[in-house]
This record gives sequence, structure tokens and C-alpha cells, in this order.
Amino acid sequence: MKQRIFFLICSAFILLPVLNAQTKIAYVDSEIIINQLPEAQEVKNKLEAEQKLYIDTIASKENEIKTKAETFKSKYEDAQKQIEAGKLTQEQAKVIEAELGDMQDEIQKLDQQLAAYKQNVQQKLLELQAELFKPVRDKITKAIEQIAKELKYNVVLDKASDALIYGDKDIDITFKVLDKLK
Repeated sequence: MKQRIFFLICSAFILLPVLNAQTKIAYVDSEIIINQLPEAQEVKNKLEAEQKLYIDTIASKENEIKTKAETFKSKYEDAQKQIEAGKLTQEQAKVIEAELGDMQDEIQKLDQQLAAYKQNVQQKLLELQAELFKPVRDKITKAIEQIAKELKYNVVLDKASDALIYGDKDIDITFKVLDKLK
């Protein structure tokens, strides 16, 4: 937040000499444009489908870990009862202890693999989002540039990026950009 405010203040001081009575400023709300653009909806649907595949895989892995953890807990509790009742020999107790140790190591390994998988999936989804939205953003940027040149705007801000604190509705060219894109 402080960086954003600092950026706005610096931008104002840099633009101040450039801005004069003839400077025209407009803004767009790129979120509105993206939400109404059919290409953007297609991209969102592709991302959601891809995300669902990953979510299903993650749920499956989580269930596997949960099942193994429940089995471990059950075996551990059973072993405790047998030891307390004196039903196990030293040799049998060592075998069960080793088996429980292996199960615990396997569960920890699966948990670590799942955490790494989740992180990898998140990174892949971000990369896919950037890749799929790039043509849409480029198209929007070109339309904004064309509208700005036609209407002789010197500066166009994006309301969605929080760089705009106040904007008169008269200088909002969001829907002109949408019309241009359609």
C-alpha cells in the first residue's frame, strides 16, 4: 500500500510538468472489459477446467494421506493396547515399532510431496493464466490506445489497478473500448 502511494506521488511529480491545461486524462475499468469480453470468458473457462483437474488430483492425494494416517493411528493404538496387556514379546514389539516407523515416514513423505505438488500447481496455473490472457490483454491495450488517440487523450488510467483515486464519469472510456472490441 505504501509503495502504491509512493508510486502515485512520484508519478504526479513526474507528470506535473507534462500536464498542462491541454492535457486530457481518461480512465478505463479493465475488469469490466475483461468480464464482458467473450475471449476472456473462454480463457476463464479453460483455467477453471484446468484448475478442476488439479483440485481433483489434490483431493485424491489428500484422501490417500488421510487413509494412511488413520491406518497408522489404528495400528499404533492396537500396538499400545497389546504392549500394555503384555501380549507382545520384545521381538514382536520391535517389528511393530519398525513397521509403524516406516508408515510414519511414508505419510510424512507423501505430505511433503503433496505440498510440493500444490506449490507446483499454483505456479503452473499462474503461468497458464498469464499465457492465456496475454492475447486478450494485448487486444484490450490496442483498443485503448486507438480510442485514446481518436479522442485525443494524453493519459489513460486503469481503475482496476487502484491507480485511480477519483475519476469523473465523463472521462470514463471503458464502454467505448468495449464497443471498439465488439
